[in-house]
Amino acid sequence: MQTANGSSPDPLVHTDLSHKLSLCSKLCFAIGGAPKEVAASATAFFLQIYLLDVAQITAFQASMVLFIGKAWGAVTDPVVGFFITKTRWTKIGRLMPWMVGCTPFLVVSYFFLWFVPPLLEGRFVWYLGFYCLYQTLITCFHVPYSALTMFLSTDQKERDSATAYRNVFSFKVIRPNACNAELINLFHFNILHLFNLSYLQELALIQIPFYKGFILVMRHGPYLTLTAAFLFITVAIQLVQSNFVLFCTYAADLRDHFQNIVLTILVSAVISIPLWQWFLQRFGKKTAAFCGITWIMPFTLMLVFIPNVVVAYVVAVSSGLSVAASLLLPWSMLPDVVDDFRLANPYSKGHEAIFYSFYVFFTKFAAGISLGVSTLCLEFAGYDTGACKQPAPVVYTLKLLIGAAPVAFIVTGLMILVLYPISEDVRLRNKLCLEELR
Repeated sequence: MQTANGSSPDPLVHTDLSHKLSLCSKLCFAIGGAPKEVAASATAFFLQIYLLDVAQITAFQASMVLFIGKAWGAVTDPVVGFFITKTRWTKIGRLMPWMVGCTPFLVVSYFFLWFVPPLLEGRFVWYLGFYCLYQTLITCFHVPYSALTMFLSTDQKERDSATAYRNVFSFKVIRPNACNAELINLFHFNILHLFNLSYLQELALIQIPFYKGFILVMRHGPYLTLTAAFLFITVAIQLVQSNFVLFCTYAADLRDHFQNIVLTILVSAVISIPLWQWFLQRFGKKTAAFCGITWIMPFTLMLVFIPNVVVAYVVAVSSGLSVAASLLLPWSMLPDVVDDFRLANPYSKGHEAIFYSFYVFFTKFAAGISLGVSTLCLEFAGYDTGACKQPAPVVYTLKLLIGAAPVAFIVTGLMILVLYPISEDVRLRNKLCLEELR
């Protein structure tokens, strides 16, 4: 039997993916993605202040590095997704070669991203080049790794459980290494070989051209709604993360506490992920998204108006709850969208990389614009690179970037999420229909 593209079908076509995942499989899947989350967390919290106060490039140059790097990373997501769909099968599948092959180069690019070159005049080009390279390589790992979620199991609960393990383990690794995350990436290459992915590979028996698959995906309403909603929510969380350290240092006079506050956010997120996993199973994913994301809004505003140590730690705990929800829920809801697509297009398979790569593309591009604009706002406000104290317009700008702007983006995202059509009843109905098709 031949597939549409002329290749022999994978021998795993008869593999039963409906079985219950073992604890070992879930832990191995979680371990594989932990170093990537460590690096992402470190850059989200510290790259902006590192470029401004350690590398000492201007705020305008820092905004260009952050925006162009994020935009470049966004562009590479669909490109990598395209090449993944064209990749031939190997003994370790179609996705694993991408993850294993990019990891050594990813480690090197991440190391030099945090290295200060001796020449001051060339630092802008240095950081722009290595940040773009880092974004490219992290995409080569993240797109295939995230797409693996669909092939862990056909059981939605098992996929949700594996996603929760992935997020919990990522935060546990981030917590003790928030300030030296780059060391963890050295384990990346060896960890991936521990994970037996033999039953995780996609089985696309009917291949259609990439552009036709792209059009089908972009016409799928639930996917567009989910992506648009979490695009705004991701921008809000990114604004808080990237400007939080600057806010604590210059606007709230908490420079001696910001590391502990960041760790408090991460610890809170670790503890709350099992809570959100239980909540979404009990009350539904859409309800969990509303409750989890809304939680951060009053507390960030509280920190803006009452900037003291006690309030900062209260805000850190509440922010951890929302950060956990914002990381867990979209990756838990996206497989449901793919299942809904499969039901609507039963003869069109193998588009999982398109779903995941373009979701990351849209959210990453929007986050890149917000980061670039927010740093540019600091430039216009008169940010003084390397100064111990910033002028009043900078302090006011930081308050807007931490308080009003994220709240506006979150409200917009939640209004769009109201239109998301896959309720728990629809999800269960889709599950039964897919089981009949299989």
